[in-house]
Amino acid sequence: MQVNRELFNEVMVPNYNPSEVIPVKGKGSRVWDQKGDEYIDFAGGIAVNCLGHCHPALVNALKEQGEKIWHLSNVMTNEPALRLAKKLTDATFGEQVYFANSGAEANEAALKLARRWAIDNYSEEKTQIIAFNKGFHGRTFFTVTVGGQAAYSDGFGPKPQDVTHVDYNDLETFAKLISDKTCAVMMEPLQGEGGIIPPTSEFIQGVRELCDKHNALLIFDEVQTGVGRTGDLYAYQGLNVTPDILTTAKALGGGFPIGAMLTTKEIAKHLKIGTHGSTYGGNPLACAVAEAAFDTVNDAQLLADVKRKEQLFRDGLAAINEKYNVFSEVRGKGLLLGAVLNDKFNGRARDFLVASGKHGLMALVAGTNVVRFTPSLVIPDEDIQAGLARFELAVADVVNG
Repeated sequence: MQVNRELFNEVMVPNYNPSEVIPVKGKGSRVWDQKGDEYIDFAGGIAVNCLGHCHPALVNALKEQGEKIWHLSNVMTNEPALRLAKKLTDATFGEQVYFANSGAEANEAALKLARRWAIDNYSEEKTQIIAFNKGFHGRTFFTVTVGGQAAYSDGFGPKPQDVTHVDYNDLETFAKLISDKTCAVMMEPLQGEGGIIPPTSEFIQGVRELCDKHNALLIFDEVQTGVGRTGDLYAYQGLNVTPDILTTAKALGGGFPIGAMLTTKEIAKHLKIGTHGSTYGGNPLACAVAEAAFDTVNDAQLLADVKRKEQLFRDGLAAINEKYNVFSEVRGKGLLLGAVLNDKFNGRARDFLVASGKHGLMALVAGTNVVRFTPSLVIPDEDIQAGLARFELAVADVVNG
């Protein structure tokens, strides 16, 4: 069978529009396509491949568990799931874990738990969820409604009710919206899809305090920021604010699908037997790979190195900008960075993305005005330099028309 981009149009539902490039092999931060062309990967599968491609620890875990047991369902538990849950709770505020298959599923569980907690403890009227414009929390109908981008949730009929949105970093408006009828506030501790927007200290501290005042749960969606992406194991640990519920996915499995929700025992008890579930959640194959990824990333030296690599990116992007004057700023933290286009190139992020691909660089966008970089956390310095050199060629192409 001939496998090419045309086959996609024939057999796949058209909700994606992938590039013509079909990668077939990856090693570390390098990828090769069907033609043998090489790419440097600054995208990481959208912040998923935290250890690059085919990392030995993950490959070995997959092979080893693949020879043992693949699936049991949650009628029984399994060793990899229990080991991973213990490591997650030892390393975070969380005391208990619920496993799912994706960030959207982890967020769905978090939102359902928050509503159940509020109704059990307070009243049927305590159901309001406050979230933030430009936020992104997944594509299930509940999570896409809570996400603050109407373009993703419009057109599917009536939406889940009692969801309110406010601008990120607008504490004054948020304070007017939250009340004793608010059951939960869901937020990213650094907005990803919305443009790599960090919170101010005043804002995130204020949200925590107002949640406490009104007996509302604070849910941190750390699907993109978690597992070392910002240079802390989880972003909340670098913000001096602890959520009540945390969701994690993407990098948790280093490329193998898995998600998790972490919370306290006092909150977790409201998901009683039968109130929620997942056929594949806690799958031993996924948990074995995730355990290997977590063990590798949860290392002080590796996390410190993420912050050092951030500076290499910032220095390189600053040098490019000195020559071509295309960015107004670089936002983000660790290896979740966004180069914001200035007024002259406003709305042209995709042009930079396409040009990067032509020069052998895999990059991302975050909206129409931000070029996003989420490479492997262990990307070698020389690959950063080489990738930035390719990105400079792409920038030159766009600038010179």
